Amino acid sequence: MRRGLVHVLAWSLATGAAVTLSWWGVHTVMAGTVYDRPRALPITAADGTTQESKPLASSTNRPTPSTAPTSPSPKPTGTPRTPAPSKTPPKSTSSSPTTSGRVKSYDTDGGRAVFDIGETSATLVSATPGAGWSMQVWKTETWIRVEFGSGADRVSVFCTWHDGPPRVEIGTY
Repeated sequence: MRRGLVHVLAWSLATGAAVTLSWWGVHTVMAGTVYDRPRALPITAADGTTQESKPLASSTNRPTPSTAPTSPSPKPTGTPRTPAPSKTPPKSTSSSPTTSGRVKSYDTDGGRAVFDIGETSATLVSATPGAGWSMQVWKTETWIRVEFGSGADRVSVFCTWHDGPPRVEIGTY
């Protein structure tokens, strides 16, 4: 009788330890993926950088509902969306004479480049390579170039303002 009780006790302890370890492992993995927010790659280099693309969000990521009202009439695809003007101007902590608040996004096969287009200059807000693509950024006083590369394929997003207002050209080669 005592031997049977020892076996039941050992089985119960082993089962409890296995369930606890499994729960802890699954909980740790799920807690780390459910709340991951997508991130844009930082643009920090003055001359040029190379960054490999990384998964930006897990498959279990859920978008948070937006509190801002959405536009009832969708714009045609291929046209960059610009934010609708608000009745009260947003307060900014820093002001720059070249910042216009006109942010334009350019989607390409290699990734996305987002520029803040001003009257006489532009700044790079973010650049995010697509899956399997790498990215390089070059900046000068009169132009910004973002190049996405994958193998022999290259996509270049080139923003210039040296001889007039800023303009963006996209080239695939």
